[in-house]
Amino acid sequence: MLFTTAQFVLLFLPLTLLGFFIAGRSSHRAAAAWLLLASLFFYGWWMPIFTLLLLASIGCNFAVGLRIARAGAGSVRARRWLVLGIVFNLSLLGYFKYANFFVDSVDALLGVQWHIGRVILPIGISFYSFTQLAYLVDTYKGKVNEAQIIHYGLFVTYFPHLVAGPVLHHAQMMPQFADAAIYRINGANLAAGLAIFALGLVKKVVLADGVAPYADAVFNPVDGGSAPDLTEAWLGALAYTFQLYFDFSGYSDMAIGLSLLFNVRLPFNFDSPYKATSISDFWRRWHISLSNFLRDYLYIALGGNRHGSVRRYANLAITMVLGGLWHGASWSFVIWGALHGLYLMVNHAFRAVCGAALCRRLDGSRAFSLFGWALTMLAVVVAWVLFRATSLGGAGRMLQGMAGLTPPTEVHPLLWNAGLHAGTGAGWCAVLAFIACLLPNSNRIGQQMQALAARGAFQRGWLGGAALTATLLLVVLNAARDSVSAFIYFNF
Repeated sequence: MLFTTAQFVLLFLPLTLLGFFIAGRSSHRAAAAWLLLASLFFYGWWMPIFTLLLLASIGCNFAVGLRIARAGAGSVRARRWLVLGIVFNLSLLGYFKYANFFVDSVDALLGVQWHIGRVILPIGISFYSFTQLAYLVDTYKGKVNEAQIIHYGLFVTYFPHLVAGPVLHHAQMMPQFADAAIYRINGANLAAGLAIFALGLVKKVVLADGVAPYADAVFNPVDGGSAPDLTEAWLGALAYTFQLYFDFSGYSDMAIGLSLLFNVRLPFNFDSPYKATSISDFWRRWHISLSNFLRDYLYIALGGNRHGSVRRYANLAITMVLGGLWHGASWSFVIWGALHGLYLMVNHAFRAVCGAALCRRLDGSRAFSLFGWALTMLAVVVAWVLFRATSLGGAGRMLQGMAGLTPPTEVHPLLWNAGLHAGTGAGWCAVLAFIACLLPNSNRIGQQMQALAARGAFQRGWLGGAALTATLLLVVLNAARDSVSAFIYFNF
């Protein structure tokens, strides 16, 4: 079920909220159970059969977590159970997400015809697998210990974050459900949550979906063999750069707003990444929960920077390649991750050569910061081409076009065939660049909305009313379109 549909906004969400607060008046456990069942229904709306896979994953990981906790944090027996849990989750993820990729790669390499049928990728499997991997590791370290299956199931399936993140830790969410205050209606949270949800809805329905045709008009034919000219290639790459950002950050804002309706606070997943002045800064701001997961559970586990610069760079490269592979089962994602690994290695090497004193002077220079921002954006846009293209050939043709190696045309045939105009697309990109790079981000706006809603009933009334009106208008606009677009990160 999509956050942008009438079924979700007009039926699922009101009924889920009503049931949660009614049940919470008599039993907190019943309210948690209601929210768990609602979340399972939300997930199963797309393809009910995969709800069984989700339940099996929850049951196995809960059982392993209990064994780890009973064995004692850090013990040899606990480590064995942890290894078993990791193998289970990676095997599940490996089959459903990478079986087709592995078979296709073997066929291409050896020229064999090995058929296993096409494996359908369950929505959200990457997110709920990583969430549970983090839970098992945290249990092994003695940070958490969950003995209630309903609470554990809710932790994994909580619908605002289930299918596209953020990747949550048990300690971030479940202590909030132990607070009796969340089971009572909070007018300020309802108004602010609805306003933040409406803000994310604008990002998705108006901004991301508005610029998407310019990205599709270029990338789709290029993946089919067409060659874009310089204007088409750059317009397509920039359109996708902003489409992806407003699509995914819009989802994250909607998740935060929806969760606040239930008085539960989710962590921020974006912090104006297109304002970053270095590639390291970019990864501190983009998909924060995944970046933190890769740092804490992979990079540091590999040794981090504790074994010299060569090992540090190797760990960076491995982490980013695996991060790329997490996003999708194709060589394009592997190369995208490797490219970002190279970016990070160059960034760290540059700062190591400059030394701490010079780096502080450079960081304080506005001219150098502007140069760093421009270089970072160029690197990110080039890498997004690999992220979007469905084939290496298509990515290569896009990059050739961006480099000016394709003969120029006056009519821009790829845009012409789609009924689009380059000037209009450039205008879209300019407006979105202004919003993403110069305006305050939605985290700050959301905090201001919460502060406003906390002032009094009058402020809550007009803020909630305006947000509800905007939400309904956007849902109607979305329903009037020929088709409803899913969030991009549903594919990962």
